Amino acid sequence: MAKMEVKTSLLDDMIGVGDMVLLEPLDEDSFINNLKKRFDHNEVYTYIGSVVISINPYRSLPIYTPEKVEEYRNRNFYELSPHIFALSDEAYRSLRDQDKDQCILITGESGAGKTEASKLVMSYVAAVCGKGAEVNQVKEQLLQSNPVLEAFGNAKTMRNDNSSRFGKYMDIEFDFKGDPLGGVISNYLLEKSRVVKQPRGERNFHIFYQILSGASEEFLCKLKLERDFSRYNYLGLDSARVNGVDDAANFRTVRNAMQIVGFMDHETQSVFEVVAAVLKLGNIEFKPESRANGLDESKIKDKNELKEICELTGIDQSVLERAFSFRTVEAKQEKVSTTLNVAQAQTKVRKKVMGVLDIYGFEIFEDNSFEQFIINYCNEKLQQIFIELTLKEEQEEYIREGIEWTHIEYFNNAIICDLIENNQTGILAMLDEECLRPGTVTDDTFLEKLNQVCATHQHFESRMSKCSRFLNDTSLPHSCFRIQHYAGKVMYQVEGFVDKNNDLLYRDLSQAMWKANHSLIKALFPEGNPAKINLKRPPTAGSQFKASVATLMKNLQTKNPNYIRCIKPNDKKAAHIFNEALVCHQIRYLGLLENVRVRRAGYAFRQPYEPCLERYKMLCKQTWPHWRGPARAGVEVLFNELRIPEEEFSFGRSKIFIRNPRTLFKLEDLRKQRLEDLATLIGKIYRGWKCRTHFLLMKKCQVVIASWYRRYSQQKKYQKIKSSTITVQSYIRGWKARKQLRELKHLKRCNEAATVIAAYWHGTQARRELKRLKEEARRKHAVAVIWAYWLGLKVRREYRKFFRANAGRKIYEFTLQRIMQKYFLEMKNKMPSLSPIDKNWPARPYLFLESTHKELKRIFHLWRCKKYRDQFTDQQKLIYEEKLEASELFKDKKALYPASVGQPFQGAYLEISENPKYKKLKDAVDEKIIIAEVVNKINRANGKAASRIFLLTKNNVLLADQKSGTIKSEVPLGDVTKVSMSSQNDGFFAVHLKEGSEAASKGDFLLSSDHLIEMATKLYRTTLSQTKQKLNIEISDEFLVQFKQDKVCVKFIQGSQKNGNIPTCKRKNNRLLEVAVP
Repeated sequence: MAKMEVKTSLLDDMIGVGDMVLLEPLDEDSFINNLKKRFDHNEVYTYIGSVVISINPYRSLPIYTPEKVEEYRNRNFYELSPHIFALSDEAYRSLRDQDKDQCILITGESGAGKTEASKLVMSYVAAVCGKGAEVNQVKEQLLQSNPVLEAFGNAKTMRNDNSSRFGKYMDIEFDFKGDPLGGVISNYLLEKSRVVKQPRGERNFHIFYQILSGASEEFLCKLKLERDFSRYNYLGLDSARVNGVDDAANFRTVRNAMQIVGFMDHETQSVFEVVAAVLKLGNIEFKPESRANGLDESKIKDKNELKEICELTGIDQSVLERAFSFRTVEAKQEKVSTTLNVAQAQTKVRKKVMGVLDIYGFEIFEDNSFEQFIINYCNEKLQQIFIELTLKEEQEEYIREGIEWTHIEYFNNAIICDLIENNQTGILAMLDEECLRPGTVTDDTFLEKLNQVCATHQHFESRMSKCSRFLNDTSLPHSCFRIQHYAGKVMYQVEGFVDKNNDLLYRDLSQAMWKANHSLIKALFPEGNPAKINLKRPPTAGSQFKASVATLMKNLQTKNPNYIRCIKPNDKKAAHIFNEALVCHQIRYLGLLENVRVRRAGYAFRQPYEPCLERYKMLCKQTWPHWRGPARAGVEVLFNELRIPEEEFSFGRSKIFIRNPRTLFKLEDLRKQRLEDLATLIGKIYRGWKCRTHFLLMKKCQVVIASWYRRYSQQKKYQKIKSSTITVQSYIRGWKARKQLRELKHLKRCNEAATVIAAYWHGTQARRELKRLKEEARRKHAVAVIWAYWLGLKVRREYRKFFRANAGRKIYEFTLQRIMQKYFLEMKNKMPSLSPIDKNWPARPYLFLESTHKELKRIFHLWRCKKYRDQFTDQQKLIYEEKLEASELFKDKKALYPASVGQPFQGAYLEISENPKYKKLKDAVDEKIIIAEVVNKINRANGKAASRIFLLTKNNVLLADQKSGTIKSEVPLGDVTKVSMSSQNDGFFAVHLKEGSEAASKGDFLLSSDHLIEMATKLYRTTLSQTKQKLNIEISDEFLVQFKQDKVCVKFIQGSQKNGNIPTCKRKNNRLLEVAVP
């Protein structure tokens, strides 16, 4: 429902009829059709007054969210759509505010959703009650009790994967504030026979499968169990696994729930030890033996299982074996008296209580036995108290409201209950008497007794009863009897009635259990205590169940009842399927039509005056839109105005009572029509208001726009005048400025003319003076030169006698030495840096030093290279040697080489020693790995690539699988003859193997790598180091590769690629592989 949608009644937007009391006409077909219509629209809840009908949708619906809880919290029961939360809230508020103990009775057949309904009730109560650490702990314990009860009491059946095999009644105790204090759980008629035998297609109790699936190996070993289901005879194998059920996860949930509920660790261990012992009991087999006196006895075949059971339970093996094989009969008249303990003797403080009863519904099968008999007896009692409490509630409301109570005719099933439970002539009494009497007792003698005692009862039929009209009807066999229950006739097979009613446990077994050192088993069998032996025969199963039902009925009568009737829509446990025949069958035995008839026998609908007036006040002018007086007076005026017949309604003290649903639906139709008229009126008024508002807004906008326009117009006029004024001023200022400029220019030209004339005059004078000075300087220089030459001549004449014939050569050598000295001193100051890549060198000063200059440059470069190399470590020297080798092999030959120069050679790209993924590969390779890289191995068949790990060691080349690390190929370096590659910018290369070698059996390898230059260089150097022979590196755009027996040509071509700049390989024919390189 959208957030703005607010429902004030279940009549709003009703799908079908939300309350069956308002159904018209009331018959079985209309009842079923109404349920089906609501079910098809995901409305799984329907009311019968205060009773909730719940249909199992077999899927998750978004109607149980925290938002839904808040929606139904503190709301009137009929205020919102039918929901289990509405009933839960009504019960909780009555308990909290009115101090009335409540009980919620949940009934229906297996698979109808009773257990889920009880969970929803408890979860709602837990959500709306108080908060706090202690309160939250109690709420969590109450909620977590469900997984524990389901594990030990639920099982998969043909009808339900989580069928409750016991009746459960939980009393939740609250304090005066409405906060939970704790709970008490009672169970009824646990299906004990399921432990030892299950029908085909069904399972044992959940706990057996959960412990085997979810317990750890260590825990199973402690319990002496194995995980295999087939090892245990008590577990049926045909349905051991259930789709959608995770037994292992459920086991963890159960253990956690047991801890939250309050089980200590040793108590949980004790419980699971008992479960394990029960499982192993099913594996014990007996074999017959003859004693010396001729009597037969039984012995245990394999005592290993018995030994393990004794170790789990702490029972002496001989004691347990004797208890299994012998029976002791005693005939002593002893009487033991025991006193009450403190817990039993002290009285309890009064608390508020809410009971939740989750019990099996009426059962009618093809073969009905003792279990169905007592289940149907319980449902008869529940139907009896249901009718009584419903009538009592109706009568109390009529008296409280001052309405005259009229007697309601209905079927009273007290006669059926008396037929079953009468202490003298009841069927249960006859069954107990038959079980206790001496002599031969069989199921047939029990049936004969019933035929004698109950022959005249109108609800009992058998082949021999006087009321039976089917003496010749083969549908009623001799070994059966039929009871006409309130829900229909049920035929019971008497076979097994006596044995199931006895339900005896021999004293030998109980005493053996009591002797156990296991505290839980000892507590489970208090009757085995020798100090408390009671020779009185224990009560029968029927009498025990009768007493527990009587206690339950007494408990329910002290509480205010609330009912949830669960219905299963189909037997397939599938969503969206509504089987009308199956639903009709359940409606009959749940007595839902009878419930509706009782509810509407007087007045079908009642409602407090305030919400009634609020809902229908628009139908009368006097009450619309507001009524100022009392609500009752307003309702009276309203009904008088509508002229509703007086016999159709009555006025109570606080409620209006409407007799016929047609009257209510007439009111609803009038209300719907009036709402449409009101919607039209509201629309008209709204449109008028909207138009007026729009007009006023337009008028206001016009005034604002006009004022703004007038201001804009005046601004534009002012700006135009201002612009004109500025233009005129600028013209006048310009004229004045130009006039002044002309005057200044004339004055400036006059001043400049005088300056220019003076400058020219000064220049002429300066040039004349300069010319005179130059002439005088030339004369002085000529005198100095002549004088120098004269002095030189004199010197040469004076010293000529001192020079010998080779004086010229010495002068030449002296001059040359001085020139060289000067050259080297200048070189010292102009020397370049010590970087080997620095190409700077000083310019040559003299032509005759050309060769010397070049040699010095070469020597200096070699010297600084040596200085640079001396700084290298051994590892760096090896890297540069490899780079130098790569340069000699691929420079100017392979287009891929320039891109590899700046990339360091790493070798180990995969880190095999550190990556745990390659542990297997590391263990397989003993040698040092020189290079480890992922390459693509080309398939010659289709040209496609497969990833491989390429490993190069000192002696071998290896190819391994990238995912598993398994070595695919291992080639000695001596068998590698050549490596071929193209001259283009690609990473493809072929490794050629020696013909006739073991490695060459599959042919050469055609590979592709992103580090081709490094791989080829390292392979070349390693091969040279090991074999002392140079590996042939062939660089060609077309070469042959040997594949097994065939030679295939690999051809490299230029071409555009769809996948970017990645080279692709494609098979053209059997002899050609074409590689397209971008």
